[in-house]
Amino acid sequence: MKTINAEISDLTPLTDDDRARIRALAKRQRRANGLLMRAINFVGSQVEDTLKFLPKGARSQIDGAARAALTQSYEVASKSREGALGQAINTDRMHKIMATLSGAVGGFGGLPTALAELPVATTMIFRAVQGVAAQYGEDPAAPETRLQALAVFGAGTDGEDGIDTSFLGARLGLSGAAVHTLIARVAPRFATVLTQKLATQAVPILGAAAGAGTNYAFTQYYVEMAHVHFGLRQLARVHGEDAVLDVFHAALVDRQVTAARDA
Repeated sequence: MKTINAEISDLTPLTDDDRARIRALAKRQRRANGLLMRAINFVGSQVEDTLKFLPKGARSQIDGAARAALTQSYEVASKSREGALGQAINTDRMHKIMATLSGAVGGFGGLPTALAELPVATTMIFRAVQGVAAQYGEDPAAPETRLQALAVFGAGTDGEDGIDTSFLGARLGLSGAAVHTLIARVAPRFATVLTQKLATQAVPILGAAAGAGTNYAFTQYYVEMAHVHFGLRQLARVHGEDAVLDVFHAALVDRQVTAARDA
């Protein structure tokens, strides 16, 4: 397989079809952001309103919970893909079902059970992201792919702030220190998303429905962002990172201008 940092002489110029694929990925990123925010608010309240249900001390726990969940999912997700049972749930549909059930159980007891359920939900999402990587020609069990899957959790949810394209061709390193460094960089962004998720689960019993809905939405969101991330990586291996990202960023800017004009 070609690396993203292939020699320029090995790269193939972008065709019109390639540019259309890149623009479609930019559109996918924009659509994923909108989908997530609508789902978070499905209980009928704005995110700012739901945050009041979180105890003051709980907010300081979320960053640590995000780091712990990412670390555990990195270690467990690949191993859980092995065996007959692991293979049986290696589909987007099954990951969404498992995450939804996990969210319902986690939200039933309010914030304490929601925090306890977090590693399970994160592992299901991580497995789903690995599955997307496989669709784009990457080995989901390879250390580099697992690191790139971690990078997907750094995707934002505000406006056009989506995947961090600095990870696309980055040589992330395969040491334990590299993993912890990446988690430290990604965790704050993931924690912001988790704050919104946990707020909807903070009310016992009612949180079960909220947990099921938000877990489904979060899984869908990160699957969509994984398609963007690994789709761009696949194209960059053939055409070069600079050429691909120039078209991608231009498409994002064009959509921002169009949205502003139509507002």
